[in-house]
Parts: sequence; structure tokens; C-alpha cells
Amino acid sequence: MQETTLATETRASLDEFQAMLDETLGSSSRLEGTVVRGTVVDIDDDVVVVDVGLKSEGRIPLKEFAGPGQTPEVRVGDVVEVYVERFENKSGEVVLSRDKARREESWNRLERAFNEQSKVEGHIFGRVKGGFAVDLGGAVAFLPGSQVDIRPVRDIGPLINKPEPFLILKMDRRRGNIVVSRRAVLEESRAEQRNELLATLQEGQILEGVVKNITDYGAFVDLGGLDGLLHVTDISWKRVNHPSDVLHVGQTVRVQVIRFNRETQRISLGMKQLEADPWEGVELKYPVGAKFHGRVTNITDYGAFVELEPGVEGLVHVSEMSWTKKNVHPGKIVSSSQEVEVMVLEVDPEKRRISLGLKQCLGNPWELFLEHHPIGSVVEGEVRNITEFGLFIGLENDIDGMVHLSDLDWELPGEEAIKKYSKGDVVRAQVLDVDVEKERISLGIKQLAEDPFKAAIAGIKKGDRVTCTIREVTPGGVEVETTSGAIGFIRKAELARDRDEQRPERFAPGEKLDAKVMSVDAINRRLTLSVKALEIEDEKQAMAEYGSSDSGASLGDILGAAFRQKAEEQSKG
Repeated sequence: MQETTLATETRASLDEFQAMLDETLGSSSRLEGTVVRGTVVDIDDDVVVVDVGLKSEGRIPLKEFAGPGQTPEVRVGDVVEVYVERFENKSGEVVLSRDKARREESWNRLERAFNEQSKVEGHIFGRVKGGFAVDLGGAVAFLPGSQVDIRPVRDIGPLINKPEPFLILKMDRRRGNIVVSRRAVLEESRAEQRNELLATLQEGQILEGVVKNITDYGAFVDLGGLDGLLHVTDISWKRVNHPSDVLHVGQTVRVQVIRFNRETQRISLGMKQLEADPWEGVELKYPVGAKFHGRVTNITDYGAFVELEPGVEGLVHVSEMSWTKKNVHPGKIVSSSQEVEVMVLEVDPEKRRISLGLKQCLGNPWELFLEHHPIGSVVEGEVRNITEFGLFIGLENDIDGMVHLSDLDWELPGEEAIKKYSKGDVVRAQVLDVDVEKERISLGIKQLAEDPFKAAIAGIKKGDRVTCTIREVTPGGVEVETTSGAIGFIRKAELARDRDEQRPERFAPGEKLDAKVMSVDAINRRLTLSVKALEIEDEKQAMAEYGSSDSGASLGDILGAAFRQKAEEQSKG
């Protein structure tokens, strides 16, 4: 009886204790699957020991107390929320999870944000197929690649592990799926900025923007909701061959609004407008005739551009590049980035043009040639070219002199004399003329020998009587050679006094005749002769000698006597 009473009392005490325990902590079935508060009592290497007021403490991996890519921050005494997975495992310990507690808390918070369509903060921590993984403070969401930004992002690096705002597009708690968008947040913010910018935007306004895209003709700059075009010619005062040479996507730039069309919302931007214009006072800085050093920045078919200072370029036209290389591409005379000396030829500040000369700084080779080789001096050179009108002889400083056909030989016709020469022959010639302005040098080869015509006409003067031998008969007259070797010509009208006798065909080569010298042309090396003038002169002389009124002789007698006397003198001679 006593034992029954004791057992009953003991069982009652146990039931009372269990009731008190259940009242304080709740049943195990109620704790499992819930989030409770606990205190960190110890940190043992990579394990955190947490007391949640149960009969045993729980052990949680240290890594669960940090988000992706973060360092765990937990200390003994911290009160943390944990998830009770099991009231008791095989070892009799409570099984706790910090990750699941955070996940449960996050899901509740995220569901509220999803329903309210409000923004949430998260960290992109990794790349997955088709997009990226985002930690939303305990819950992992999927960020599609198309939802990262308004425009395609080549480098996601700057966004990794940085707090960013997101909008939840879809979520399924049962499957644990969440899809978020960063682009939607940016578009919403962009629309607000766009409206604000449109209301205040004015030409001349200075703004900061981010280079959004680069093309061959310029760069598009995001001004915060609106894009503006920064044309390549407005990037810098100096030459910019391609915008990518000075700009890169994502770069923050300071720009000025040059033009703004409110209807089309097209914005033209400029960077160089924020700098001093280097063309101001350019005429004073670069006077005509002055020489400067510059750098070749661009080469075209028609010349080369030379930078005198950043933003100020001048054109060296192909005709001003070399004294001697006329039909050569500028790229064969200068190269890009080459430092050259140039002379200012013309300045037009209104058109922003400067004409430069390269050859003017090298010295005129024709002036130098004349200085070292005055008229009459002898030069030597190689036959570079043979043309129908003469020879071209190569001279110093890459210039040529020309020997005309008429200056090849004293005796031979030019067409025959030129056949004696070939390309590459080295010849000597005399300088006849140097025209610096026309860049011409006249040379002569025959001038190196004595002119036989001078010896032939020695002692012959105008009015002399000469005996000639007919060399050639032409319809216009006859060509003759004097006994001294000088060549002369008797025109048809000068062959006889009598018109009927003025017929060239009555003469034959080899015949001799006397004629009077009418002129001596030393330049063209010709004598002009006349039989007619000689006959008239002989008649006058005969009349003077035999024509007295007392003689009673007729004109025929006088002339006959004169001719007989003349014939006798010739036969004696």
C-alpha cells in the first residue's frame, strides 16, 4: 500500500515537472522547424556553440555566420537567431542552423517586398548558367544576364560582392526559387533622372556623364537618363583618329551641351569646348615665313598634316614637300609621328587653316646649283632619260639638266647626234642657263668643242664677195658652202637679177658660183647670200668704170667688157 502511494506521488511529481517544462520551453514538436533566439557561449575553431535554453547546446559551423564572400563576424555573448532542425540527434544534441534561420527570416521579408513591389538589397556573389547568383540576406536569388543593366555589361567584376538594389520579378517559396532584376530598378531611376534632366537642360550647360558606347564617329555619353553624342571632332582640339584612343566605356567625363533639340531630344556634347581655343591669336604665334618644328600626325594622298602644338595643325601640300620628288606619295617622303621642320606659308584663322612648306626648310637645289656652278662652268653627270627633244643629265641634289637636240653637236642634226647616247652614259656638259623660278637647267655638250662655224666665217663680213659650192637645191633656193667651210643659203629671189633666171632647178649640186654676203648669223650659224645683189653691184661698178659719155660704147659693150675682165681675173686666180 505504501509502495503504491509512493509510486503515485513520484509519477505526479514527474508529470508536474513535465508540465512546468512544457510551459517554459514548449514541446519538442513545437520547437522543431521554428526560429528561436540563442546565446553564443563558445567558438571552437570553425564551430560556434549556441545555447537556446534546451537540455543541450547546439553546434553550428562558423561559416554560416557570414554571407557569400564575407568574413564571419560573431563573438561569445552575441544573441543570434537560429533555426531548430531537430530537438535531439543520435548524440542527444539539439541540431541548429544559422543559414536556415536567416533564410526563413529573408523569405518572410522578401515575400512582403514582392507583394509590395518594393526594392530589396542584395550582393551578386557568383556566376551561374544564364546569369548570376544573388544573396538577398539569407535567400539566394537568380539574376538573369539580361537583367543586370540597361545595356549589356562586358565586365561584371565591379558589381561582385557590392550592395545593389533589386526588384523581385518572381518567387516560389515551396520550390525555393527567386528571380530578381537590377535593370528594372535602374530603369525606374533613369526615368526619374530623365524627367528631371529634361526640365533643366540648356545649351552651354556643363554636366558629368559616363561613356556608354564608342563608335567610329564619336561616343555616346549617359547624362543620367538621357544620352548625348560626343562627336569625334568635339573630343579634343588636337587630332583624334578614333574616339577609343582617348575614351573608354565606363569613363566619367565632363562635357558641355553644344546643341539640344527639345522636340527630338537629341543632345550634342563637347569636351574641347571646356578648354582654351589654341587657334586664338594663331597669326601672331605662327607668322608667315617663320620656321617651326612639328610632328606628322596624318598622311593623305594630297599631303601631310603636321601638329605645331596640341590642337593646331597645318597642311604640307604634296607640292611643298620636296623640290625634286614631284609625283611621289607623301608617305614616301615623311612618316607618321616624324619630327620635321616646316615653314609657315599662309595662315587663315577663320577657316582654321595653316599652309606649311617642308621643302622651304631644305634649301632650293637650283639656287645651290647656280651658286656652285655659274653659267659657263662644266659639269658631269649620268644620262637619266632620252626624249624626242634632248637628253636629261642627272646632277647633284637629285636635280636634272637638259641638253637640247640643238646643243648636242655642231655639225650633225640633233636627231642623228642623239643616237650616239644611251641611258647610263656619263657625259660632260657646259652650263648654259639656270632658271631658278622655273626649276630648269640648260646644258650643252657641243659647247665643249670649238664651233667650226666661227673659224669658217673668220674674215667674212657683210658685203663681202664669196665663192660657193652648191650643196643642196630646194624649191625655196640653194644651200651653199663657202671655200672656208661656212654654210650659207641663197633664196630663190636672190639667185639672179633677171626674174626668168630665178629658178633653183637650173642649178646642180657641186656647181660653183659667186654671191654677196648679206648677213652673218652667228647664233644660227648661217650666212645669207645673194647672187642678185652681186650682179647689181657688178653692173654699177662696170658703169662706173666704162660708162663715160665720150666713149660712145653701148651698155652691152660695157657689160661685155666687164664680164670678160671678171672672167679673166677668175681664170688667173
